[in-house]
Amino acid sequence: MSRIGRKPLEIPSGVKVSITKDVIEVASGKNKLSMPRHKDIEIKQAKDDDKKDVLVFERAGNDGRERAAHGLVRALVSNMIVGVTKGFTRTLEINGVGYKAELKGPKIVLSLGFSHPIEYTLPEGISAKTDKNNLILSGIDRQALGAAAAKIRSFRPPEPYKGKGIKYAEETILRKAGKTAGK
Repeated sequence: MSRIGRKPLEIPSGVKVSITKDVIEVASGKNKLSMPRHKDIEIKQAKDDDKKDVLVFERAGNDGRERAAHGLVRALVSNMIVGVTKGFTRTLEINGVGYKAELKGPKIVLSLGFSHPIEYTLPEGISAKTDKNNLILSGIDRQALGAAAAKIRSFRPPEPYKGKGIKYAEETILRKAGKTAGK
């Protein structure tokens, strides 16, 4: 069995999970996320030994597709629960002389050394703020947040010689030595 898939998922207080034939919905306050249900994975709401509400994920068979989906579905539902309660953030660092990011409503205007500024419209549910040379993205949907951060990073990925470009805050860039003078 999948180590992740067989672990019961605790539902925090204040979070409402509804499971229908086609969709799983997780809601807390104003935040609400939903995803289509996987046909091979059975999701049941139960009580654990400590009388807490938990979700239990079971698969019908032992096929490779079913085994792969077992842990995946549990991880996706876990991300939905964390998203509606705490939310997710992703920090991007902008390094380079004259490189900067400005917020103009739902758009981010990036000056990255090109002949023109790049305008990127944030997806719905994702917000941004700037702090010196950092761009901080936040939202409740982890998948949309990661996609937005990857798209912004793709406009000017960091280069290995001077480290100029956009990188994730936790990312380390392996630096290369430049050319050295001849004899």
